[in-house]
Amino acid sequence: MEQNLSIEERLNRFETIELFHKTVLNFNELVRYTGLSSHYLYKLTSQGKIPFSKPCGKIMFFEKAKIDAWLLQNPSKSLSEIQSEAATYLTRKKK
Repeated sequence: MEQNLSIEERLNRFETIELFHKTVLNFNELVRYTGLSSHYLYKLTSQGKIPFSKPCGKIMFFEKAKIDAWLLQNPSKSLSEIQSEAATYLTRKKK
């Protein structure tokens, strides 16, 4: 199956693997990593809503750990978590 892949597809796979091993991303890598559009990411950076660095004053860099934390902020609870919290609350209230 691997033999049927074109050189471009193989290169794309290697680039994706390399991307997930990096700790600092440039803007284009961030677009690929998050799946968000470049327009939306520019908007987020200009509004200061996403963490980034500009060591040379022009090029933006993003620490992957901070991006991961940013992506995972404001989590939504699952139905089972909500039911568990409700049961705990009701148990405490009865006491």
